[in-house]
Amino acid sequence: MEVILHLYEDYGIDCVKQLSGMFAFAIFDEKKKRLFLARDRFGGKPLIYTRYHDTFIFASEIKSILENKDIPREIDHVAIHHYLSYGYIPNPFTIFKGIKKLPPASILVMENGEEKVERYWMPIYKPKLKISEDEACSEILRLLEESVRIRIKSNLPLGAFLSGGIDSSALVAMMASLMDQPVKTFSINFEEEDFSEIKFARIIANHFGCDHHELTVRPDAMNILPKLALFYNEPYADSSAIPTYYVSKMAKDYVKIVIGGDGGDELFGGYERYIAFKLSLLYDKIPRFMRDFVFSIFKNLPEQTSRNSLIRKAKRFLSAISEEPKRRYGRWMIQFKNEEKERLYSNEMKEITQGIDSIEILLSLYNVAPCDSLLEATNFTDFASYLPDDGIVKVEVATSYNFLAVKSPFLDNGLAEFAFLLPFDMKIRGTKTKYILKKALSNILPKEVLTRDKMGFGVPIGKWFRNEFKNYIYEVLLDDRAKKRGYFNMDEVKRILDEHTSGRKNYGYPIWTLLFLEVWHNAFID
Repeated sequence: MEVILHLYEDYGIDCVKQLSGMFAFAIFDEKKKRLFLARDRFGGKPLIYTRYHDTFIFASEIKSILENKDIPREIDHVAIHHYLSYGYIPNPFTIFKGIKKLPPASILVMENGEEKVERYWMPIYKPKLKISEDEACSEILRLLEESVRIRIKSNLPLGAFLSGGIDSSALVAMMASLMDQPVKTFSINFEEEDFSEIKFARIIANHFGCDHHELTVRPDAMNILPKLALFYNEPYADSSAIPTYYVSKMAKDYVKIVIGGDGGDELFGGYERYIAFKLSLLYDKIPRFMRDFVFSIFKNLPEQTSRNSLIRKAKRFLSAISEEPKRRYGRWMIQFKNEEKERLYSNEMKEITQGIDSIEILLSLYNVAPCDSLLEATNFTDFASYLPDDGIVKVEVATSYNFLAVKSPFLDNGLAEFAFLLPFDMKIRGTKTKYILKKALSNILPKEVLTRDKMGFGVPIGKWFRNEFKNYIYEVLLDDRAKKRGYFNMDEVKRILDEHTSGRKNYGYPIWTLLFLEVWHNAFID
């Protein structure tokens, strides 16, 4: 903090432009009677604030603000509306009216009783670098190695989360080359093959001689849900919060610092939805009668429950294809579509949210994206919302409640700035994600890992809700307390549960979204 104070003395509120890494801080300037709050570029650390009458309160989490008993716990129904779309509450909203998140890369200055929030940094996507692929690969490796080197300088024991994906594997490879002892690695396994990446984690651990640790997550892991509701402070429907908590709990017995791969997918084009978006732009050029024919074929195919089913992916792709491109991406990202909310909501909820389209949040980010192509603008929306409000939150909360510090080398300023300036076709080449990163790592990582399909850190909640936790979801979501909240048409909630548990539909993630909302209310409101 002393360094930041000296920077503030030299640069004033522009001191944040000199900082790298994850931070959230506040400075009160006695001379200028100015309160200055700041959050890092990518939202690695949270900063929450509220103003109640003449009192301004800020903290790192909502629970701390609610310690002031004068602050009303008034639920923001519009925030719930957005939560049901995205599975998280997008900044600057929180679940409570009047309490806000400071967005990433933003500062808040309060002077003379007036507060002003402004963004101090935006990614620079142009002009694009004119370099060869070999030059790009060399620079990626140099920057990534330097970023890892900086973050493993510590007297405390450290290790790495290892999923067996490209990002975590690359970081373990860098750590192994820089450390004089085996890298401690921590991985999660599932008994359900569709969700287990343990094979690839073991390949990496063996290849680099790691001190490797594993934990198998079974359905009883769901028992942590009430505790997670307290930890996350507000409704948060990323089910991978479960394994992330348990892998953090395992790691804390061995290390104090963990290296994580957050930001790799955003920087180097790792999400399959970027491929889908790119293909959708090509699909638009196909004659209408042919598109209608394809749509009619897939529409009538039976529902598939496997997460890796090509039919399921195709049906999801086509479900939004009639929308204009920016809204199309939003449709793929959301849990409950507008027409589904119309069936789900009570009359009161319909009235409160009338005319409010959650996709407009995403569209507003497209409108300020500092890039020319729709693909890069789409990537920017993930940096502005999905990464700080979902991906980073998940790891930050899970590690902090297990007394771990997490460091994210992919979110280094220098590496990120270089990646933004790379031509996007170096990241997405045809239907290949992370093309240039994989090429850079081609002589470092085993081929089995480089050529594997992306899986993502999913959880088999769909299966669990049909078996071990079938009774639980009915008990919680149809409980009298849930009915009295007045948010939902309970007949529609029951229909969703019945359709899923019978196997006719796969509503695993929507049910999880509703479940976490209700369990959160049990923890914070009841």
